[in-house]
Amino acid sequence: MPLTDRDRAILDFERTWWSAPGPKGAAIQSAIGLSPARYYQLLAELIGSAEAEAYDPLVVRRLRRRQSSRRRARIEGGRTAQPRGR
Repeated sequence: MPLTDRDRAILDFERTWWSAPGPKGAAIQSAIGLSPARYYQLLAELIGSAEAEAYDPLVVRRLRRRQSSRRRARIEGGRTAQPRGR
């Protein structure tokens, strides 16, 4: 199934969100109009699609690695990285 405009907007935002001032949650709401919870649900679905990988392979692969690392940490009972801000 082809990517929608919203799907592309989510991937585009994920590529550049750190350049926006303020917290990511506020930037998600102002840029895309979604709650952070819904944004992350859609993002998790997107990174599993071949269409998303074809659209932005670097972002999708980076997010897949992060997802895999977090999943591995949950299974092993540890953390792979320190939380932000510490």
